[in-house]
Amino acid sequence: MKSIQAPHPWNVSPEQAKEIQELFRYQIVREDKIGKVRYVAGIDLGFEAQGSTTRAVIVIMSVPELIIEEEILSSFPTSFPYVPGLLSFREIPAILKAFSKLTICPDLLFCDGQGIAHPRRFGLASHLGLICNVPSIGVAKSRLIGMHDQVGQSRGDWQPLKDDDEIIGSVLRTRTGVKPLYISPGHRISVETSNNLVLGCTTEYRLPEPIRRAHYLASKK
Repeated sequence: MKSIQAPHPWNVSPEQAKEIQELFRYQIVREDKIGKVRYVAGIDLGFEAQGSTTRAVIVIMSVPELIIEEEILSSFPTSFPYVPGLLSFREIPAILKAFSKLTICPDLLFCDGQGIAHPRRFGLASHLGLICNVPSIGVAKSRLIGMHDQVGQSRGDWQPLKDDDEIIGSVLRTRTGVKPLYISPGHRISVETSNNLVLGCTTEYRLPEPIRRAHYLASKK
């Protein structure tokens, strides 16, 4: 794939990063603007050398077979500090470098992080989806913001994740009796479609397979 250029600089202060999030949040599309999904990218990050190097992993799987088609690992100097709510500025430069090495163009992105379930509605999945113009979903193991009712114990049970009266995602049980995941639309996708696609890529484990494989590779020493 060709290199993808962000519509803003990365060498910014945390205050400037928040201004960028506020500026671009209104370009996020929260309805389904997605075609047939043949290839899904699972994206996760790891860090080396006491955090000075970011390691981005992209795993492309075919759907519905969930067969690994391509795996890319790319390292990039970490230039942005760890600031909750601004992780995309720390992680996306390495992800874009990995994207440039792909030979398969994904139809959907699964990001280990948040989409619109974010204080400024512009988490990693939203930020990356907008830059790449690819439908994206945030798949998180923990909650950043929002409240929800108790989720049923069966696979497929879910509850809306709300910030005040605004639905910003879902709390989805992907495996019976196992802790749920926090799913939030990133870009060009709705809450219910996000749930269905995550479930469609989840087998006997809690995490959907593309993310699970990416997480394994990103964490591997």
